Amino acid sequence: MAQFQFVMRSGPTPGVTFPLEGDQLTIGRDASNGVAINDAEVSRKHSRLSFQGGKYVVEDLGSTNGTFVNGQRLAGPVVLKPGDVVSLGEQIVLMYDAINNDPGATMAAPRRSARVEAPPAPSYAPPPSYSPASGGVAPARKSNTTPILIAGGVFLFLCICAGFFWWVDATYRWCVFLPFISGC
Repeated sequence: MAQFQFVMRSGPTPGVTFPLEGDQLTIGRDASNGVAINDAEVSRKHSRLSFQGGKYVVEDLGSTNGTFVNGQRLAGPVVLKPGDVVSLGEQIVLMYDAINNDPGATMAAPRRSARVEAPPAPSYAPPPSYSPASGGVAPARKSNTTPILIAGGVFLFLCICAGFFWWVDATYRWCVFLPFISGC
């Protein structure tokens, strides 16, 4: 046997559940409604729920601020599905939900009210860092050693050339290594 409920997501009493029982229910500001919501945006008789074929059908009763299902303003009756969001005006948001009761199931505690919580916001998690205490292995790093090897090679070549010319100049061997220089 399936039971249905509304859970207020935003409005005057967020988190409050409204069990839906009966073939005809009205939603509105008046206390005589099956789902009474005391808010200025809600008309006295705002919407009607009808139980038809095992499902609730919602329709607007000419309310001033309108009835919406999943963001669409009602122009006629709409069959509700679990997970649908029913809004009355701009501020009142109700989540339509099915509660499946198995008569043979063991219940730990009766459910008095359900709170609908927003899913956690995605967050950035930095990569794990190396810690010797944890015995972990440091993550592999991408590195390109080619520029370093080229720079080292150029530096070594320049040092050898400078050393050679210093030796040639210090030992006066210009004419031996460079005979084309004038004055040899």
